[in-house]
Amino acid sequence: MEFDFDRTIDRRDTQCIKYDNAAFGMPGDALPMWVADMDFAAPPCVVAGLEERLRHGIFGYSNMDAGYFGALREWYARRFGWNVEREWLAVTQGVVNAIYVAVRALTEPGDGVTIQQPVYYPFESAIRDTGRQVVVNELLYGGGRYSIDFDDFERKIERSRMFILCSPHNPVGRVWTRDELERMGEICMRRGVTVVSDEIHQDFVFPGSRHLVFAGLGPLFADMTVTCTAPSKTFNLAGLPLSNIFIKDRGLRDRFLREYRNCGLDHPGIMSIIACRAAYEGGAEWLEELKLYLGGNLSLLRGSLRERIPKVRLVEPEGTYLAWLDCRGLGLPARELDDLIARKGKLWLSRGDTFGAGGAGFYRMNVACPRPVLREGISRLEAAFL
Repeated sequence: MEFDFDRTIDRRDTQCIKYDNAAFGMPGDALPMWVADMDFAAPPCVVAGLEERLRHGIFGYSNMDAGYFGALREWYARRFGWNVEREWLAVTQGVVNAIYVAVRALTEPGDGVTIQQPVYYPFESAIRDTGRQVVVNELLYGGGRYSIDFDDFERKIERSRMFILCSPHNPVGRVWTRDELERMGEICMRRGVTVVSDEIHQDFVFPGSRHLVFAGLGPLFADMTVTCTAPSKTFNLAGLPLSNIFIKDRGLRDRFLREYRNCGLDHPGIMSIIACRAAYEGGAEWLEELKLYLGGNLSLLRGSLRERIPKVRLVEPEGTYLAWLDCRGLGLPARELDDLIARKGKLWLSRGDTFGAGGAGFYRMNVACPRPVLREGISRLEAAFL
C-alpha cells in the first residue's frame, strides 16, 4: 500500500473527545473504540492544502466557490451516478445540525417523526429536543441480519410527517437494496411524508453491496428528500465541520435555509472548506486503500471472535467501519457486561441500548484504527470474559 495505515498516532492530550476518558467517567487506561472517529491521519492532499492556506496567513469570513462545487459534483457523479445541481446545495456545519434544522423547518411541534431503531441516537434527540413525537419502526433481527418490517413501517408512517432514514445504517451496518429503498419511498410518497436521508457513511460499502442515493432513485424521490452528506467520516475531518445538504425541491429548501439562518448559523470556516475540497479532489486513491485496510480489520475481528470469543457474534456489516457485536450469548445482565468490558477488559465501546431498546445486549466497536490497536482491542475484549 502507498499509505501507512498501520502507523499509530498518539491522540491523548490533543483536545480529542474520543480519548477524553475522564470526561465520560471511563477508566483512564481504557482503550477508546466507541465514537465514529478514525485513528488515521487525513489524506496527504488534505494536509498539503491546509499547510498552503496556513502560509497565506489570513483566515477571514469565507464562502464556497465554483471549484468546491465542481469537486463535489464530480465525486457524486463518478461514485454514485448522481448528478447534483448547484442550487440544491445547502452547506451546514454538520449533519446532526442539519437534521435538527430539518425537523424544526419541515414539521410542527407534536408531529410524529419515524426512525428505525436501533439507530444513531441523535435522531431521537433531534425529535425529542424539538418537541416532536418519536415513532419507532423497529428493525427486525434474524439469521444474523437486520431487515425492515414493512407492514409496521406503513402503520408508523401514517402517524408521521417525516421519516429519518439512515443509509448505510449506523450501527447495524446494512446497505439498503434498491427494492428496500423504493418500498420505503413509495410508502412515504403516498402519505406525503418528507424523507431526511442521512448518507454520511456512503463511501464505506464493502464488496457485494452498493450504496444507492435515495434521492437518486427518481425525480419524485428527489422532490421529497433532504439528503445529508459530509466528507467528515470518509476522510476523518470531523474537527473541520462541513456538511453538504442537497434539497432539490425549492419549497423544502427555502424552509430549511430560513430555519438555518434563524439559528444564527453561517458558512463553515475557511479551513473546513479547504480540507473538504482537497479531499474530494485528491483523496480517492487514499480512500480505496483505506477500504481494503478496513476489510482486513474486519476479517481479523471476524476470525478472532469465532476462535476466541464464540459467544460474541459479529453482525456482518455491509457498510460503515462500525462493528455491531451481539453479546447476548454471554447471558449476562447489562450492568455486568458494562463492568466487565470497561473495568476488567479496559475497553471503551458504545452500548447498544444507546441506539434504542432493540440494541440491548449489543455493543458498537469502531474498527477504523491501526491493526496493532485493533489486536489490542480484541485481546481486551477476550480478557473481559475470561
